[in-house]
Amino acid sequence: MVSERLRGSTLSRRVQRYTKVSSVFGGLAARWAGYYYLGLGLDNDLHAADLRRTLGDLKGPLMKVAQMLSTIPNALPREYAEQLGQLRSNAPSMGWSFVKRRMRVELGDDWLSRFDNFEREAVAAASFGQVHRAYIDGGISVACKLQYPDMASVVETDLKQLKLLFSLYRRYDSSIDPSQIFDELADRLHEELDYHRELKHLSLYRAILCEEPGLNIAKPFCELSTQRLLTMGWLEGHSLLDYKESSQSIRNLLAMRLFRGWYLPFYKFGTIHADPHLGNYSVADDHTINLLDFGCVRLFRPTFVRGVIDLYEALQSGDRDLAVHAYETWGFSGLSEEVIEILNLWARFVYAPLLDDRTRQIQDVASEGVYGLDVAEKVHKGLREQGGVTPPREFVFMDRAAIGLGGVFLHLQAKLNWHQMLQGLIDGFDEESLKVRQTGLLTEIGLPAP
Repeated sequence: MVSERLRGSTLSRRVQRYTKVSSVFGGLAARWAGYYYLGLGLDNDLHAADLRRTLGDLKGPLMKVAQMLSTIPNALPREYAEQLGQLRSNAPSMGWSFVKRRMRVELGDDWLSRFDNFEREAVAAASFGQVHRAYIDGGISVACKLQYPDMASVVETDLKQLKLLFSLYRRYDSSIDPSQIFDELADRLHEELDYHRELKHLSLYRAILCEEPGLNIAKPFCELSTQRLLTMGWLEGHSLLDYKESSQSIRNLLAMRLFRGWYLPFYKFGTIHADPHLGNYSVADDHTINLLDFGCVRLFRPTFVRGVIDLYEALQSGDRDLAVHAYETWGFSGLSEEVIEILNLWARFVYAPLLDDRTRQIQDVASEGVYGLDVAEKVHKGLREQGGVTPPREFVFMDRAAIGLGGVFLHLQAKLNWHQMLQGLIDGFDEESLKVRQTGLLTEIGLPAP
C-alpha cells in the first residue's frame, strides 16, 4: 500500500511538472510563432523577464540549463541572456520526512546509526538535490548531497521541451544552429544525475591539484555514497563576493588561484570544471579557494586542447591558416572567409587579456550587463547575415568556463598579468605527453577517455 501511494505521488509530480513546463514553453512558442508567421510584435524584454520568473519557480534542470545558456555566447538574444543570468538556485529544501525516506533507500534502514549526528535542516538546496551537514568517526564534519526523487524522469521531461524550444528558436533566428548545444547540455545533465561519477570527478581533481597551493577539494567518502547520495568532507568558507572590498593583493591572489584551479587541469590533463558560477566555490579564512560541486566536469581530447593553444598562437602571430586549423580542430566546418573573421572577432575578445603581456584587468573597457555580451551581440548579428553556424559540442563548455570566470574576475576587479599566467601553463606543451597523463589518470580513477 505504501509503495502504491509513493508511485501515485511520483506520477502526480511528473504530471504537475509536465503541465508547468509545457505551459512555460507553450507560451514562448506562441510568442515566437506570432512573430515569425504573423508579423506580430515580440517584446523580448518583457517576455524574457516573465520567463525568468517562471523558471525561477520551476527550479530543477531547467533552472540549470537557463543559467548555462545565459553564459554561452550567441545561444540566446541579449534580453534573454541578461534575464536568465539573474537566476539563482535557491530552491526550498525538502523536509525531514523526505530526507529519512531517501536516506533509508540509499544506505539502508540503519542509515542514521552510521553518523554521529545528522542535521535535519538542509544547509543548501539547488537544482538536483540538497545538502545536509553531518558528523562521523568522532567528529569529522561531512556534507551529504542527497538527490531529489525521480530526477531522471524530470530531466527527460525538461529536455524534451527544451528540444522543441530550440527547434522553434531556430526558425526565429537562424544565426546559431543549437543542435550541438542541446546534445552537449543533455549529456552533462545526465552525468550530473550520477553521483558515482561526481565522486570520481572529486578524486580526479584531488589528484590533479594535490600539489597546487591555495586550492582545496573535499575528500569523498565512498562507503557513505551511492548513485544518488554523495558524502564528502565539509569545507568551511565564505562567498567570493564577500571579498569585493578586500585589498587589491588579496583580490589578485583569489583570482590567480581561481585561474590556476580552472586552467591547470585543462592544459595539463584535458579537463575543466564546466560550471563556474559563484555557488561552486568558496573562500577559506586563509584565502584558500574551496572548489565545490563537481557534477559538471568536461573531459577533452588532447587534439582539442592543442587547438585552443593553436588559436592563441594564431592570434598572437596573425597566422590566419593556423586559426582556421584551430577552428576545424574544434569541430567547425565549411567556414567561409566572412565567418572566419566573425569567429576571430569573438576569439580576439576572449583571448585579449591573454595576449597582452602586462598587468591589467580581464576587461579594460567597462561594460554593462553580462560579461562579453556586447561582443557576442556583434558576432550574433554577423553570423545571422552569413547564414548561421553550428557551434561544435566541445566549444560549448570551454567557452562557458572562459566567460563565467571572466565575470568573476570582473567582480574582483583583479589586476594580473594573464599572459604570463597562461604561458606558465602552456610552455613546452606536448600533445602526446598530455594524452599519456590523461589516459593514465583516468584509467586509475575509472573514468572513460573522452
